[in-house]
Amino acid sequence: MDRDSFPLLERGPLSLRLAPARGGGIMSFECCAASGRNIAIFQPMEAGDPSPAAPANFPLVPFVNRIRGGAFSFRGRRVTLARNMPPDPSPLHGQGWLAAWTVERLGADSAELVYRHEAGEWPWAYEARQTFDLDESGLTLRLSCHNLSGEPMPCGLGQHPYFPCTPRTRLDTGVTSVWTIDEKVLPVERVPATGRYDLRDRLVCGLGLDHGFGGWSGSATITDPDLPFRIEMSSPDARFFQLYSPAAGGLFVIEPVTHANAALNEPEEKWAELGMRVLEPGATMSLTMRVEVAAA
Repeated sequence: MDRDSFPLLERGPLSLRLAPARGGGIMSFECCAASGRNIAIFQPMEAGDPSPAAPANFPLVPFVNRIRGGAFSFRGRRVTLARNMPPDPSPLHGQGWLAAWTVERLGADSAELVYRHEAGEWPWAYEARQTFDLDESGLTLRLSCHNLSGEPMPCGLGQHPYFPCTPRTRLDTGVTSVWTIDEKVLPVERVPATGRYDLRDRLVCGLGLDHGFGGWSGSATITDPDLPFRIEMSSPDARFFQLYSPAAGGLFVIEPVTHANAALNEPEEKWAELGMRVLEPGATMSLTMRVEVAAA
């Protein structure tokens, strides 16, 4: 298969176009309404947009969000990573979203992509896989990471879906805590998720938030009176949740993630609390995200 192509999956009213060469991402996810009009579920990617953050969704592997100062220590080893999204000084989201993935299996309504990372700046080899399964009511996307190294490797996973929004779009989800952030979008203090950080049934467009949350309920609902459906995003494997809602509006991101922002910079004894995993040689971890499209 041409790695620059965009394979299309279809099932019932739903269509999913993949972007394997663009970080194993998704180009578009749409629903065909009764009127015959295609309505975007994810904010679609423009094919000519060169930004690595352009795909409608992309995988986060083998860590999520930022590493403070581009460096961390693990069991006597100092790991230093170059910035990968200038001008942001912190490397983000691992290697998978910046690499081409191979289409290993492609059917009418399902596909499997794989990315193999050789040890280098990130000093562990691993294999990441994504399976996409489309049914008539939604998408199930499973991301896994398998440690190919002969030594333990830190690991975390997530997905990064963009959703379009209007001034009437609402988000409803449960979280218990939030990290305030500095000017570099790095965590400062963990506080209760109240007031402007309360995510229960609130208007979500243009909030000016780019924050990580703890104590996530594992599911989130998106509604808009102009849509003929509601969206239910869930992930039983994620305890943490990232919300990006730029002040300019137009779109927002809700990320199911297995660990907190900059967790790698904390002492290893705090990793379990912050969701950071250590994969032994040959071990695998996974994260499943379900995006259900239900009648409004």
